[in-house]
Amino acid sequence: MGAFAEGLDTAIRRGLTRAVQFTAPAGDYDRFMGRYAPTLAAALADEAGVTSTMRVLDVGCGPGGLTRELAARVGAENVAAIDPAPHFVAACRERNPGADVREGVAEALPWADGAFDAALSSLVIGFMRDPDAGVGEMARVTRRGGTVAACMWDTAAGGMTMLRIFWTAVRSVDPRVEGERRMAGTAEGDIAERFERAGLEDVVGGELTARAEYADFDDFWEPFTFAVGPAGHYLSSLSDERRAGIREACRVALPDGAFALDARAWCARGTVAV
Repeated sequence: MGAFAEGLDTAIRRGLTRAVQFTAPAGDYDRFMGRYAPTLAAALADEAGVTSTMRVLDVGCGPGGLTRELAARVGAENVAAIDPAPHFVAACRERNPGADVREGVAEALPWADGAFDAALSSLVIGFMRDPDAGVGEMARVTRRGGTVAACMWDTAAGGMTMLRIFWTAVRSVDPRVEGERRMAGTAEGDIAERFERAGLEDVVGGELTARAEYADFDDFWEPFTFAVGPAGHYLSSLSDERRAGIREACRVALPDGAFALDARAWCARGTVAV
């Protein structure tokens, strides 16, 4: 493993790579991870009990997969969203006209105390520079008695099938690579523990299930080459020979023709103290 790749792997394990992970266009993110958004967003919104009477916040909105689900439930005028990547903010605004979409970070949300009935975060807590501070901010901007909910892929136990296949293939080439297994929120119970430390009440941990369809192996593999997220960025740091070895290891792990992959995300919800 080269010096750059080794440094990237260390950064992934520390959860400090958001600044370099999400520079790819929104369309590339859609093909890589966004295809899981429709089922995951609905599951998280259900978990948080989002209904038509609420004002809600999407923290770490990306191109707007969860924002779209929230807008469909409560109306875009009752949805706010935030992300540190300006091109994702632009895409989210375009896809969700009428929503209050801003550029910024979870650790310093630009809204007043108690501004929302619920604050949600999907697949973001592992990329926050200070996850506990981010959860604390989500609680701050949620009204008393309101709901905070978050989820993150299960990469610790391998429940996110797409990423498990990829990182298993990587470790067949270099067993030293940790990948995304130690990022915040990726182990069962981690998000719930952070919610409790933030002072949220009635905290409940659990899991959500999402699903994505693939036309064939190339439809699975090509998005990894877009340098999206830890996996894509790591792949881009390797030699052609190592990339080819990882590609072949992924290919033999998947069926020919069209297929679908399930994905598990760990989640938690809590209530802001009255």
